[in-house]
Amino acid sequence: MELPPLHGGTALDLCCCSGGFSWGLRGAGWNVTGVDIVDRPRYPFRFVQADAIQYVREHGHEYDLIHASWPCQFGAAITKGTNAHLRETYPDLLPAGREAMLSAGRPYIIENPEARADVVLCGTSFGLPILRHRRFEVHGWTPLAIPHTPHRGRVRGWRHGTYYEGDYLAVYGKGGGKASVPEMQAALGIDWTDVHEELTEALPPAYGQFLGEQAAQQLLGVSA
Repeated sequence: MELPPLHGGTALDLCCCSGGFSWGLRGAGWNVTGVDIVDRPRYPFRFVQADAIQYVREHGHEYDLIHASWPCQFGAAITKGTNAHLRETYPDLLPAGREAMLSAGRPYIIENPEARADVVLCGTSFGLPILRHRRFEVHGWTPLAIPHTPHRGRVRGWRHGTYYEGDYLAVYGKGGGKASVPEMQAALGIDWTDVHEELTEALPPAYGQFLGEQAAQQLLGVSA
């Protein structure tokens, strides 16, 4: 995939995983550095293996924009419902992560199920065959929302013993009619990793580019 020239702005992507959001930021012209506590050899840009909270406290002020996808398991709907008995086994890094980002004094974007919903994005709004709703909390700038395209039809796969065809793919889990790795790659717009775990956790690059272009306009005066 061809990427545009850099515009000079630097972005930090914390808990970057495979770099779905990072790719979107880079598509908006940002020079991106990813940080994850787990080594991500397929991450497509400059990568630092480190504790994200510690890194942003020490280096966050060096960047023009900070994004973080703090681990979602603690705040996920399934953990609050079916798997409520497991909730306390997951770390809740959002409060400490937000505090660390604020201490850096830079504009930021947080993606997390319990983040403030300044913007909510879904794959349908970008023509993607996935119902991947994500909440984004922003600080230091004001993004515009995008219309939420109504869902039409079903998600393909088994539900309560019945198999349904559908235009949308289940980009999580395995079996039961859920998307294959090639289908996940195509649905998300990611071709640099084929690791199932990384794809199931990835944000579509379209989300990062949508927010990254607006951030560049407001923070740097760069036109998309």
